[in-house]
Amino acid sequence: MKRDPLYLKIYNDLLAGIKNGTYASGSRLPSEKELSSNYDVSRITSKKALEMLAEQNMITRMPGKGSYVSYSGERVDEIVDGILIERQPEGKKVIGVIVDSFGVAFGSQLVCGIEWECREQGYYMMLRCTYGSVEEEAKAIEDLRGFGVCGIILMCVQGETYNAAVLKLSVEKYPVVLVDREMKGVPIPCVGTDNYNAVKELMDILFEDGHKNICFLSHPFLRTSTVEARFEGYKDSYLEHNLVTNEGLWITDIGSMVPQHDRKQEQEEADQHRIENYILENPQVTAFLAVDHTTAVMTYKILKKLNLDQEKELIFFDGVDEKNDASPIFTHVMQGEGEIGRTAVRYLIDRIRGREVPERTYIPYDIVRGK
Repeated sequence: MKRDPLYLKIYNDLLAGIKNGTYASGSRLPSEKELSSNYDVSRITSKKALEMLAEQNMITRMPGKGSYVSYSGERVDEIVDGILIERQPEGKKVIGVIVDSFGVAFGSQLVCGIEWECREQGYYMMLRCTYGSVEEEAKAIEDLRGFGVCGIILMCVQGETYNAAVLKLSVEKYPVVLVDREMKGVPIPCVGTDNYNAVKELMDILFEDGHKNICFLSHPFLRTSTVEARFEGYKDSYLEHNLVTNEGLWITDIGSMVPQHDRKQEQEEADQHRIENYILENPQVTAFLAVDHTTAVMTYKILKKLNLDQEKELIFFDGVDEKNDASPIFTHVMQGEGEIGRTAVRYLIDRIRGREVPERTYIPYDIVRGK
């Protein structure tokens, strides 16, 4: 059975205290900070509980001084008699959405797809961004649950380990659906792209063009499911073409392109120097496979600076939709972001209603050929 939202528990406890005389008329209630500590919740959650009491005129909130009980227990009994508190008011069903970040190259169409399907299904959407922070991800989960969302669609933070807050959702069988990045070994359904075969298609194009020394460019999080699948597809493509790759063809520490609150200019400049030096020191490398669009853009700028953009081939994942870019320069994978988002919403609603959904669903992608 689904548990009440945390803010509702605080509300009910305070209301019971007012009714039984623990908090007499005119007495001060615990502050947002005190309630947050006592219940181990965020300030947003405790604030919502107090605001509900204030909206019903049970308490008076005085900025800088606190919240004070307005009525005696007997009067409260009269006021609250017949009041129905629901998890979500009728017509105001809300789904929480947590992503690390989003932009034109990847994420914006995903969010649009989620929002569109929410409206179609009669739900509202509440969005939080984590900017690559595990702590922000945990806080977003707590805040959304405290608000009382029906379930959560989550794009996990990239990293080597799983967030305990996400694992807790699985253990509690809370309605949650992952997008883009799956959590191997954890029974949470995921909607995304077949990254392994998508990379192999890109590699086939490069091999057909005569390339043998192809550099794989990535950020450090090779254990993130999407990046891991792309890396495995890259390596297996070499084997299938009876060729050998090695660490000399990999750059897997481009950290400045990972979403983060405090991206440092120095870190980005260091990554640029790293790639530029690699290109100059390895003239035998004739093509580059970038794990995402941002890394590809950085690489292209360096190739152009070195006047090598016409000599070297660059392919990557994600990019601007062809509707906005009728003449793409580079070959790249376009994921079905909108459909990923829409499918995730449908699956989450099924989970909210107690229905089973597939553990893993791949949405078709397109290979956009450069002109």
